[in-house]
Amino acid sequence: MKPGTHFPGVGAGLLIQRDGKVLLYKRENPPEAGHWSIVGGKVDHMETAATAAKREAEEETGLLIGETHLLCVSEQIIPADGQHWLSLIYVTDDVRGDARLMEPEKLSDMGWFDMEDPPQPLSLFAKDAFQHLRNRRSQS
Repeated sequence: MKPGTHFPGVGAGLLIQRDGKVLLYKRENPPEAGHWSIVGGKVDHMETAATAAKREAEEETGLLIGETHLLCVSEQIIPADGQHWLSLIYVTDDVRGDARLMEPEKLSDMGWFDMEDPPQPLSLFAKDAFQHLRNRRSQS
Protein backbone atom coordinates (compact mmCIF):
# COMPACT_ATOMS: atom_id res chain seq x y z
CA MET A 1 0.00 0.00 0.00
CA LYS A 2 1.32 3.38 -1.02
CA PRO A 3 0.85 6.74 0.77
CA GLY A 4 -1.05 9.30 -1.26
CA THR A 5 -2.77 6.67 -3.42
CA HIS A 6 -4.08 3.99 -1.05
CA PHE A 7 -4.48 6.32 1.93
CA PRO A 8 -3.75 10.03 2.50
CA GLY A 9 -0.03 10.69 2.46
CA VAL A 10 1.81 13.06 4.78
CA GLY A 11 4.25 15.35 3.03
CA ALA A 12 6.50 18.28 3.80
CA GLY A 13 7.52 21.11 1.50
CA LEU A 14 9.86 24.06 1.68
CA LEU A 15 9.38 27.44 0.04
CA ILE A 16 12.95 28.72 -0.44
CA GLN A 17 13.46 32.45 -0.92
CA ARG A 18 16.55 34.38 -2.01
CA ASP A 19 16.91 37.97 -3.20
CA GLY A 20 13.16 38.43 -3.61
CA LYS A 21 12.75 35.26 -5.68
CA VAL A 22 11.43 31.77 -4.92
CA LEU A 23 13.01 28.49 -5.98
CA LEU A 24 10.80 26.21 -8.08
CA TYR A 25 11.43 22.86 -9.70
CA LYS A 26 9.48 21.15 -12.49
CA ARG A 27 8.06 17.80 -11.35
CA GLU A 28 8.49 14.64 -13.45
CA ASN A 29 6.28 12.32 -11.38
CA PRO A 30 2.74 12.42 -9.96
CA PRO A 31 1.23 14.17 -8.25
CA GLU A 32 1.10 16.98 -10.76
CA ALA A 33 3.81 15.81 -13.15
CA GLY A 34 4.85 18.65 -15.45
CA HIS A 35 3.93 21.30 -12.89
CA TRP A 36 6.33 23.75 -11.25
CA SER A 37 6.45 23.31 -7.48
CA ILE A 38 8.32 23.95 -4.30
CA VAL A 39 10.68 21.20 -3.15
CA GLY A 40 9.49 18.52 -0.78
CA GLY A 41 8.40 14.95 -0.37
CA LYS A 42 6.91 12.46 2.01
CA VAL A 43 7.56 12.45 5.74
CA ASP A 44 9.28 9.24 6.80
CA HIS A 45 8.09 7.22 9.80
CA MET A 46 9.41 8.74 13.06
CA GLU A 47 10.67 11.87 11.24
CA THR A 48 9.27 15.31 12.02
CA ALA A 49 7.75 17.24 9.14
CA ALA A 50 10.27 20.07 9.65
CA THR A 51 13.16 17.61 9.39
CA ALA A 52 11.60 16.02 6.29
CA ALA A 53 11.18 19.40 4.60
CA LYS A 54 14.82 20.30 5.24
CA ARG A 55 16.10 16.83 4.21
CA GLU A 56 14.10 16.76 0.99
CA ALA A 57 15.16 20.32 0.12
CA GLU A 58 18.84 19.55 0.64
CA GLU A 59 18.60 16.29 -1.35
CA GLU A 60 16.77 17.94 -4.25
CA THR A 61 18.66 21.26 -4.45
CA GLY A 62 22.17 20.70 -3.08
CA LEU A 63 21.66 23.77 -0.87
CA LEU A 64 22.48 23.87 2.83
CA ILE A 65 19.27 24.78 4.62
CA GLY A 66 19.33 26.68 7.91
CA GLU A 67 16.36 27.77 10.00
CA THR A 68 12.84 27.10 8.68
CA HIS A 69 9.42 28.28 9.85
CA LEU A 70 6.01 26.66 9.44
CA LEU A 71 4.07 28.52 6.76
CA CYS A 72 0.87 26.49 6.31
CA VAL A 73 -0.79 23.12 5.96
CA SER A 74 -1.90 22.24 2.44
CA GLU A 75 -4.39 19.47 1.72
CA GLN A 76 -4.59 18.40 -1.88
CA ILE A 77 -6.97 15.88 -3.39
CA ILE A 78 -5.85 15.43 -6.99
CA PRO A 79 -8.38 13.26 -8.85
CA ALA A 80 -6.37 13.28 -12.11
CA ASP A 81 -3.54 11.47 -10.30
CA GLY A 82 -5.72 9.57 -7.81
CA GLN A 83 -3.72 11.12 -4.97
CA HIS A 84 -4.52 12.72 -1.61
CA TRP A 85 -1.84 14.53 0.43
CA LEU A 86 -1.64 16.54 3.62
CA SER A 87 1.56 18.58 3.53
CA LEU A 88 3.14 20.82 6.11
CA ILE A 89 4.83 23.62 4.22
CA TYR A 90 7.74 25.56 5.66
CA VAL A 91 9.50 28.71 4.48
CA THR A 92 13.13 29.82 4.66
CA ASP A 93 15.55 32.39 3.33
CA ASP A 94 18.39 30.84 5.36
CA VAL A 95 20.20 28.96 2.59
CA ARG A 96 23.80 28.58 1.46
CA GLY A 97 25.17 27.39 -1.85
CA ASP A 98 23.93 27.27 -5.41
CA ALA A 99 20.77 25.38 -6.30
CA ARG A 100 21.27 22.48 -8.70
CA LEU A 101 19.27 19.66 -10.28
CA MET A 102 20.25 16.86 -7.90
CA GLU A 103 17.49 14.38 -8.81
CA PRO A 104 16.86 14.72 -12.58
CA GLU A 105 14.71 11.58 -12.60
CA LYS A 106 12.25 13.43 -10.33
CA LEU A 107 12.80 17.10 -11.23
CA SER A 108 13.60 18.19 -14.78
CA ASP A 109 14.14 21.93 -14.54
CA MET A 110 14.61 24.60 -11.89
CA GLY A 111 14.96 28.32 -11.40
CA TRP A 112 14.48 31.37 -9.21
CA PHE A 113 11.22 33.14 -10.03
CA ASP A 114 9.17 36.15 -9.01
CA MET A 115 6.32 34.79 -6.89
CA GLU A 116 3.91 37.15 -8.68
CA ASP A 117 4.93 35.83 -12.12
CA PRO A 118 5.79 32.13 -11.71
CA PRO A 119 6.12 29.64 -14.56
CA GLN A 120 3.03 27.66 -15.48
CA PRO A 121 1.47 25.31 -14.76
CA LEU A 122 2.00 25.82 -11.04
CA SER A 123 1.32 23.03 -8.55
CA LEU A 124 -1.49 23.31 -6.02
CA PHE A 125 1.10 23.02 -3.24
CA ALA A 126 3.03 26.02 -4.58
CA LYS A 127 -0.20 28.02 -5.05
CA ASP A 128 -1.14 27.38 -1.41
CA ALA A 129 2.34 28.32 -0.19
CA PHE A 130 2.36 31.54 -2.22
CA GLN A 131 -1.10 32.55 -0.95
CA HIS A 132 -0.13 31.97 2.68
CA LEU A 133 3.12 33.91 2.25
CA ARG A 134 1.20 36.82 0.66
CA ASN A 135 -1.28 36.77 3.57
CA ARG A 136 1.57 36.72 6.10
CA ARG A 137 3.27 39.68 4.39
CA SER A 138 0.03 41.71 4.28
CA GLN A 139 -0.43 41.22 8.03
CA SER A 140 3.09 42.49 8.80
